[in-house]
Amino acid sequence: MGQAIRTCSRVNSRAPAALRAVKVVHTLAWAIFAGCIVALPVAAWRRRIDVAVLLIGIVLVEVLILLANRFRCPLTAVAARYTQDRSDNFDIYLPVFVARYNKQIFGTLFVAGILFTVFIWQSM
Repeated sequence: MGQAIRTCSRVNSRAPAALRAVKVVHTLAWAIFAGCIVALPVAAWRRRIDVAVLLIGIVLVEVLILLANRFRCPLTAVAARYTQDRSDNFDIYLPVFVARYNKQIFGTLFVAGILFTVFIWQSM
C-alpha cells in the first residue's frame, strides 16, 4: 500500500511538467498548421501554386488525423491524462476563444484559401 501511494505521488508530481510539455508541443503543431493556412493565399497570390499545393497537402494530413480521431487532436487525450481541467484551452497555449472556435476559424480560412488558390490557378 505504501508503495502505491509513493508511486501515485511521483506520477502526480510529474503531471504539471508533463502537461506543460504536451501544451508546448500541441501549440507548436497548431502554429505550424495555422501558419500553413495563413500562408496559403499568400503563396497563391504570388502565383506559387506549387507551394500552395504543398501547404494544402500539409494541412490535409492534419485534417485526416482529426477525422481519424473524431475531430479531436490526439494530443488532447495525452494532455487529459495529466489534469482534470477540461476548459477549451486546457491542452494548448491559446486564448480560450481561439481554442473554442479553432476549427471554425481555421477551417473557414483553409477552405477560402483553397478556393482562392483555384481561382488564381484558373486565371494563369
